[in-house]
Amino acid sequence: MSTIEFIFLVTGLLLALSILASRISSIFGLPLLVLFLGLGMLAGEQGVLGIKFDDYTLAFMIGHLALALILLDGGLRTRISTFRAGFKPALSLATIGVVVTSGITGLMAVWLFDLSLVEGLLVGAIVGSTDAAAVFAMLSGKGVNLNERVGATLEIESGTNDPMAIFLTIMLIELLMGGIGGPLESLLFLFQQFGFGLLIGVGAGWLIARLMVWVDLAPGLHALLLIALGFFVFGLTSVVGGSGFLAIYLTGLMVGNKPGKLLKMILPVNDGLAWLSQIGLFLVLGLLVTPSDLLEFIVPAILIGLGLIFIARPIAVLISLKPFFKFRWHEIGFISWVGLRGAVPIVLAIFPVIGGVENAGLYFNVAFAVVLMSLLIQGGSLPFMARWLKVEVPKGVEPSHRDMLGILPENDYEIFIYKIDNKQLDGAVIRMLTLPSGVLISALFRDGLMLLPKGSTELKMHDVVCVFGRSEDVDQLNKLFSGEAKLKKKQEFFGPFVIDGNSLLSDIAKAYGLSITPTESSLTLGEFIAARVGGHPVVGDDVSWHGIHWVVSEVEGDKVLKVGVRFF
Repeated sequence: MSTIEFIFLVTGLLLALSILASRISSIFGLPLLVLFLGLGMLAGEQGVLGIKFDDYTLAFMIGHLALALILLDGGLRTRISTFRAGFKPALSLATIGVVVTSGITGLMAVWLFDLSLVEGLLVGAIVGSTDAAAVFAMLSGKGVNLNERVGATLEIESGTNDPMAIFLTIMLIELLMGGIGGPLESLLFLFQQFGFGLLIGVGAGWLIARLMVWVDLAPGLHALLLIALGFFVFGLTSVVGGSGFLAIYLTGLMVGNKPGKLLKMILPVNDGLAWLSQIGLFLVLGLLVTPSDLLEFIVPAILIGLGLIFIARPIAVLISLKPFFKFRWHEIGFISWVGLRGAVPIVLAIFPVIGGVENAGLYFNVAFAVVLMSLLIQGGSLPFMARWLKVEVPKGVEPSHRDMLGILPENDYEIFIYKIDNKQLDGAVIRMLTLPSGVLISALFRDGLMLLPKGSTELKMHDVVCVFGRSEDVDQLNKLFSGEAKLKKKQEFFGPFVIDGNSLLSDIAKAYGLSITPTESSLTLGEFIAARVGGHPVVGDDVSWHGIHWVVSEVEGDKVLKVGVRFF
C-alpha cells in the first residue's frame, strides 16, 4: 500500500469514527473532545494502528490553522449585545486571571517537579488560559442555557485570553534560553499582542463585513471568502507582532453582527469546518502523545491538574471579578468551575519542544494530562454544576426550523416553522391570534397534508405552521406557540406572577406589606434590581428581598421590563 493510500484510509477511518463518537458522547455523557483525543491515542504508535507521529512542527501548524477557524466561528456566533454584560469581566479574567492562574500553578509545579522558578512558571503559563474550542464545544454541545452574564463572560474570556498566555509562555522560554530583551521590551510585546490584535481585528472585520454584503458571489463562496480573509487577518496581525487569535475572533464578531442574509450562507459551512478543525486538531494531538512518556509524569501532573481546578482557577476568578464587578457567589463558583483547558495549552506546550528547551517533554506531557483532566472533570460535570449553582435559565420554545428568505439585503424576512403543542391554541381561529404586525402564516401541515390557511382556519394540536416574519418577531412568536410543559417549567423558574419593571417600589411595598427605605421609595422595581446586580441585569437574575425572589424575566439593554415573583 502506498503512503498516499494509507493516509486516505486512516484519515477517513479516524474522521468517521470521531463523528460517530458523538453518539457515544450523548449516551454516556463523555465530553466529545476527550473521545477525539482518545481516538488519536489509540491510533498512535503505542495504540491499535501503531502510527508513529512526532512531527511537532506540523502539529504546531495544524494547531494554529484549526484554532484560527474555531475562533472565527466562535466570533461569528457571539452577539455584540452580550458585551454589555460580559466584556469587562472577561477582559479582567483574560489578563489578571491568566497571570494569577499561571503564577499559582507554576509555584505548585516548582514544588511537585523540583523545577527552578522559571521552569515551574513556564508550566503554569502553558496551562494558564482557558480554551475557546473546549468552551464553545461544551456550552453548545451540552445544551446548557446559561444566563447572559455568565455565558458571555466565559465565551469572551476564552476568545481573548490567548495573547496573555502566549506572552507569558514566550517570555519565560526566552528567560530559560537567555534571550530575554528586558522588562520594557517584554511590556511592549504584550501591548503589541493586545493592541494590534484589537485594532486589526475590529478594523478588518468592519471592512470585511461590508465587502461581504457588497460582493455578489455564488452562495458557497461567501464562507470560503470569509475564511480566506480571516486567515489573511490572522497572518497580517502576527507579522506586525499582534495576536492573530484575538484578531480573527474579533473579525468573526464584526462579520457575524452585520445585519443581512450573509449568515445564512456562511454559518452552515463554518459550522462544519469548525467541527472538522476540532476533530482534526484533537486527533493530531492524541497521535502526538506517547502513553508511556505520559505515565512517567502522571502522578505530579494529576496533582497539578487538581490544583489548577480546585485552587488556582477559583482564586484567580475571585481576584479578577469580586473586587470590580457585582457577580453573585454562585456565578463566581460556576465561572471558576468552567475554566476548561483544551487544545491551546497543548499547542503552547509545543513551543518549548520547537525551541529546544530542556525538559521539553515534561511541559508537553503535563499539559496533555491537565487538559484530559479538565475535560473529564469540569467538562463532564458542566450541566450538573449549572443546575446546582443556579446559573441556568430555562429555554423557551424556539422554531423547529428558521431560515432567511434571501430577498432583502438587510432586515430580511425569515420563515419560522413551529409544531403546535400549546393546548390553548387547539381549536383557535387564525384571525383571532395575536400575531405581530406584518407576520403571516403561509402554510399549515396536518396529518401529512399541506393546507392553505385562511383567517377562519382552526388550528389543531400537532399542526405544523410556517410563518413569515422578521427576527424581531421571534420572541413574541415563541411565546404564542409555547407548549404547556415549557410554560410550566418557566413558571417554576420565574414564578407564577409577573410585574412590570416600571412599577414603583413604594407601590409594590404597599401591595405586599414590605418595608423600604426613603431612598428606595422613588425607585422603580427594575431600577432597584439593576442596582442590586451591578447595573447590567440579565434574564434569570434573582434578587431575594424580604424573603421573596424577584426574578428578571425580560430586559432591553440595561432596563428591566418584566420581573417574576417567586415565593420559594
